[in-house]
Amino acid sequence: MGQYSPREFHALRWHESVPRFAAGADTPRAWLERCLETIAAREPVVRAWAALNEAGARAAADASTARWREGRPLSPIDGMPIGIKDLLETRDMPTEMGCAGYRGHFPKRDNAAVWALRQAGAVVLGKTVTTELGGSHPGPTTNPFDPARTPGGSSSGSAAAVGARMVPAAIGTQVGGSIIRPAAYCGNVALKPSQGGINRGERQATSQSTHGPHAGCIEDMWQVAIEIAMRCGGDRGMPGLMGPAVPPAAAKPERLIVMETEGWAALDAASRAAFETLLERLQAAGVTLLRRRDHPLIEAFEAGIAEGRAICGAITGWENRWGQRNLLDQDPEAISPRGKAVLARAEAMTHSDYQAALARREEAQARFIRIAPLADAVIALACPGPAPVWSGDQPGEPLDPRPTGDFVFNAPSSMLFAPAVTIPLLAVGGMPVGVQVMGQIHQDARVTGLARWMLENIDPISG
Repeated sequence: MGQYSPREFHALRWHESVPRFAAGADTPRAWLERCLETIAAREPVVRAWAALNEAGARAAADASTARWREGRPLSPIDGMPIGIKDLLETRDMPTEMGCAGYRGHFPKRDNAAVWALRQAGAVVLGKTVTTELGGSHPGPTTNPFDPARTPGGSSSGSAAAVGARMVPAAIGTQVGGSIIRPAAYCGNVALKPSQGGINRGERQATSQSTHGPHAGCIEDMWQVAIEIAMRCGGDRGMPGLMGPAVPPAAAKPERLIVMETEGWAALDAASRAAFETLLERLQAAGVTLLRRRDHPLIEAFEAGIAEGRAICGAITGWENRWGQRNLLDQDPEAISPRGKAVLARAEAMTHSDYQAALARREEAQARFIRIAPLADAVIALACPGPAPVWSGDQPGEPLDPRPTGDFVFNAPSSMLFAPAVTIPLLAVGGMPVGVQVMGQIHQDARVTGLARWMLENIDPISG
């Protein structure tokens, strides 16, 4: 905890220990114990975990240690301690979804991605805190660099656990901004895959939701994602995540489109200045930058995503409404007042409203495809400045509509079905502010390589 600097902060990096496992100089069990020591020290304040299975994790780490000793690891992530967002089912821990209506819910089965991680030898250490039902009502988790601030949401615990150096990786989910924004607030690297890139298993009620890894480095991020995809593929009817079985090599972009979104006008001066300085460093390195004024297709693209928050909110609200209504019909106190307000807005929609939101999303996707020939990828802020301070709802005051931060810079990748990688290249006011690289659908490996080049070649900004 304390002042964050992207130059000085060193997250846990599993891939750096793999040669030591092979040589017998370290073991997955010893690695796990170091993670548990950090959790014991930091969890009372960070509160990233909804449940821990230390006994099961130790048994899995011992089995992994034996495999490494015998020279037969199941994968490069065999033995990796990993957290699972508490929206995803796990056979050995409850899945309560941060929701009173699911308290005690324990289906005793694994989500497809969790199953795949176990098949790869990963150590499923615990369930990380989620906002209520993956929505806007926050859980208890605090930002690992300032406990007065939110870690973001809805993948609050996953982002905070990685940022607090409790684990090298954790699984999050995103419908609007729930992987990229919390990663950006907590100094993580994270991948929001192309839509359908990682099999969601039972979590397929909404058309924009995706699974994706938070990690301390690009190498671990990609390895976790691809190990899952190689075993359980993508969503039904989708080709799944495509790319190499090892992390993509760094690739220098020739041209990047700077995406502003509707959040640009409200961005604070310090965050805007830091981002502009980063863009100057990219230009100094020989990268050509294009903005909305430089080409009519880019301007048309920006216009197409100009109300991204509203479009995402309408689509997701409509698609979630029946499950939430069923919860409330069973128990009037199953969902928070904030969750009830979201449901009320969804129930005020008509079918025509939903169709109109889908049409706007489809048009935005078409405009995004049209800018593909102009550049290698899109670059943007991954969050609207540092994580906001959150002190809870105040009696007699209106509910804060976004207590875990604003997803204004994340709505585009979600509604466009596009892959996005967030990277920790900025600090503003001593807090992490992420930058994202977004590409065309199924270009996950390409944007990962571009993001890796930036991390390895562009000096980060601290302020």
